[in-house]
Amino acid sequence: MTRVTQGCRWAVLMLVAICFVGIGCSGGGEEGGNGEVKRIVILTNGTSPFWTSAKIGAEKAAKDFDVAGANLKVEVDTGDFSDKKQIDKLREYQGTTDIVGVGISVTNAGNSKIASELRKLRDKGIKVITIDSDVDRKKDASARVAYVGTNNIYAGEELGKAAAALKPDGGKYATFVGLKGAANAIERIGGFGDGAGAKFESKASLGDGGDSVKARTNVRTAIDNNADLDVLVGIWSYNAPAIVDIVGQLERRDDFTVCCFDAEPIAIKHMENELIDVLAVQNPYRMGYEGVRLLKALVTDDDKTIDEMRGRMSKGSEPDIFDTGLRIVVPDKATALDTAQFGAATERFKLTAFKAWLVERGLTGS
Repeated sequence: MTRVTQGCRWAVLMLVAICFVGIGCSGGGEEGGNGEVKRIVILTNGTSPFWTSAKIGAEKAAKDFDVAGANLKVEVDTGDFSDKKQIDKLREYQGTTDIVGVGISVTNAGNSKIASELRKLRDKGIKVITIDSDVDRKKDASARVAYVGTNNIYAGEELGKAAAALKPDGGKYATFVGLKGAANAIERIGGFGDGAGAKFESKASLGDGGDSVKARTNVRTAIDNNADLDVLVGIWSYNAPAIVDIVGQLERRDDFTVCCFDAEPIAIKHMENELIDVLAVQNPYRMGYEGVRLLKALVTDDDKTIDEMRGRMSKGSEPDIFDTGLRIVVPDKATALDTAQFGAATERFKLTAFKAWLVERGLTGS
């Protein structure tokens, strides 16, 4: 009796083990099929609260679109604002067998080595897109399938229009950014000048290489070297607090109109305290969200999703550009920006309404 019972126990254990192995191999979901979990990697240009929002969006997309069910997982890898770091990372990815999709914020559109490494990934069958900052589209668009992010020329123009509304008689401006060679930097700076118009003159354009100390030094240098400077323009997210810090130290808030990109938590607080006049706010949350959704669709050959996204986010003449939108955020108190004319694709938010939008999505900045 004991031997029979023991034999039954072994039979049951073997059956359970077989079932367990079968479940483990399936990986869940019909799209993924059997096999190891593959990776979709988002490679940032550096670190900032901007990328925190993008990561939250990427994680939400992974859940909403059942990335795990396709035997996939999403990882966010961090750059250090240098071309070398990105090139090293891309080469590292080429030596792996489990990476099937890469979304990258390109540090330098003019660096052909980055585009060359992206092509090597593409030639291995890895799906490549750019997020936030693109390659040089004239030379290297073929290195990636698509760009997901802000229309940066348009965004620069919209911030320039805001400056013109605040200073209808024109002004002398300086722009501050991390990497002057990044596509988004080039496009925003050029767009700002076009949007502001002929009454505005650029006096300085300074890059800081992603160094927050240098970012503040650049603001002081521009002010010291240009006595007629009266508009300060932050192009990357951390440039806004750098501008506010130096203007505050100099006790010269009344001398400058402050126009900035993005909305780090501290920048939102600065606008509340009337230290920033206008913010052109991207949607990094959506960049992460739509970037993961697109990469999953590319990896799984989901043409229906790709076509839906293209129809919703792309213009007919640029089917490889997936626009994630733009908001102009203005103070709660009345200003000339309340009646300024912006493009049809721009959403205008009062600060309180914008903060509510962030809370709804579990964000502290954008």
